[in-house]
Amino acid sequence: MSMSRQQESVVIRPLNPVIGAELHGFDLREELTDEDVETIRAALNRYGVVFFRDQDITPEQQLRFGRRFGELHVHPSVRGKPREEWTELLAVHADERTVRVVGDKWHTDVSCDEKPPYASILHLHTVPETGGDTLFSSMYAAYEALSEPMKRFLEPLTATHDGAPNYADRARRDPESGRHRVDPVAVHPVIATHPFTRRKTIYVNSIFTVRINELEPAESDALLAFLFAHVARPEFQCRFR
Repeated sequence: MSMSRQQESVVIRPLNPVIGAELHGFDLREELTDEDVETIRAALNRYGVVFFRDQDITPEQQLRFGRRFGELHVHPSVRGKPREEWTELLAVHADERTVRVVGDKWHTDVSCDEKPPYASILHLHTVPETGGDTLFSSMYAAYEALSEPMKRFLEPLTATHDGAPNYADRARRDPESGRHRVDPVAVHPVIATHPFTRRKTIYVNSIFTVRINELEPAESDALLAFLFAHVARPEFQCRFR
């Protein structure tokens, strides 16, 4: 099969050896070919997070792009709202009056859902001249850095992920955004296996994970504190400007 015109100009530039890559040569305003989609999916699976610069896309184009990778997820913050054209989009806004920025703590998006989304698509269209960077951490690398005894200890454990504390806090700061929210609760393995790459990953995070189910409360708190600090180590991260 011959490459599409876009494929001939595709360049993948890793940000570092652990996580993240910039993808150049795609115009997300256009309809992607199946080959384009598989190239992007393969890069996402390999690098954990991929970045497209200078994509002046509309909300409709963002939704169309997302649908090429599967059924779109509806965020718990708006899940109780009547379905609208853009229900699958969630606005994230911060300015000089913002007290707390959404996503300011390490997290995996909506891990409190029984079936969390495969990926998130973040479109930044208005950014400050300085600051506003986004950071991502590889849970593959975090898992692989654990000792073998710790891996064996964590393998059979499960954790409860609860959306209520985070979404209730968000609703207090923005009552309008919380009118249609739901608060999912789900149980997931502490060590999860990625469905496509089959690589093992640490699957707890400080926003949603509230306890390790098989441990006593004090033991759970201590283990989660260790894991939350471990996954935030700089050597697992990339920073995107």
